[in-house]
Amino acid sequence: MIKKDFILYNPLSLIGYKNEDIIPGGGFGAVLARAGVGKTAFLVQLAIRALLQDKNVLHISLDNPADKVDLWYKEVFGNFARQCNVLPSEELWENILPHRFIMTFKVEGFSVPKLEERLTDLIEQNIFSPRMVVIDGLSFDDSIKRSLSDLKIFAEKHSMHVWFAIRTHRNEQKEQDGMPASIEKIADLFDVVINLKPQGKEIHVQSLKGGVSGSEDPALLLDPSTMMIKKS
Repeated sequence: MIKKDFILYNPLSLIGYKNEDIIPGGGFGAVLARAGVGKTAFLVQLAIRALLQDKNVLHISLDNPADKVDLWYKEVFGNFARQCNVLPSEELWENILPHRFIMTFKVEGFSVPKLEERLTDLIEQNIFSPRMVVIDGLSFDDSIKRSLSDLKIFAEKHSMHVWFAIRTHRNEQKEQDGMPASIEKIADLFDVVINLKPQGKEIHVQSLKGGVSGSEDPALLLDPSTMMIKKS
């Protein structure tokens, strides 16, 4: 029952993201937030939904070891089960694990060419061919655009959709469309941009690109206690 519930459950449709995968093959999506607000938890929810549809997910972490990333997945999986008022299924958990691959890099040792090389090895040796890629911990500095452009060509070639967790800062200047100034220069590479905005005791889920934006009253929130996406 939980597998069917999760597949049907697409809360992002409330803010305009109707497509099953939200972004197309070869597309880029971004989740923006300050440190500690919930970027990783948000992306893990999208990843688990893909896993439950038997889609391969590659999770790349530049900040945390594989065991900590695995713990995120277990906690989110359990929280979702409780959200659906069912007991977490150990059998279902074991069934989705072959569709997930966790890859870690040290920040200083990461580069897009190195990532492409490791991905090519996985695909060509029939070890793992991802449909969805999550990249968590990448630094978005002024030199990132060329690397992202190269990665986009690779993603399009292999029909992968790629999600990034992007850290923003409290006093960062915003453009007229609400996009942080530091992201504005690369926004054209992204099909979807979602912002997690703390407001009082709530975390608002805002669509900056690709969905329905501009509403003062959020349709979605991130529950600070469980980090689960929920209706407002």
